Amino acid sequence: MPHPVIHAEIRSQDPDKTRKFFADLFGWKVAAEGAFPGYTFIDTGVEGGTFVAISPRQAAEDEVLFFVGVEDVAATLKKAEDLGGTIIQPEQKVPGTSFGVFADAQGHKVGVAANG
Repeated sequence: MPHPVIHAEIRSQDPDKTRKFFADLFGWKVAAEGAFPGYTFIDTGVEGGTFVAISPRQAAEDEVLFFVGVEDVAATLKKAEDLGGTIIQPEQKVPGTSFGVFADAQGHKVGVAANG
């Protein structure tokens, strides 16, 4: 299975201010409310482009993440850990997808996501 970048998120202390900044900068539009309060999908104006969301932060600091498509989130997080990484956000399941976040041995955070 190829592992494309399928999703990007900007997790912010002030998502409304963040949405306004990027809307003013790039002309992005808030497309739809997501599964969590304050979590919104963004219409970047590129048909078929990577999904982008702006949400409240889910850790102590603001962050920008990209998510790589995988077949099995739990197995991928375990492999990342076996390779010296750290699980930052264990597998979460929401309708239609599961996802998690790890950091590599140098601290770079990356998300993984799977359909289903």
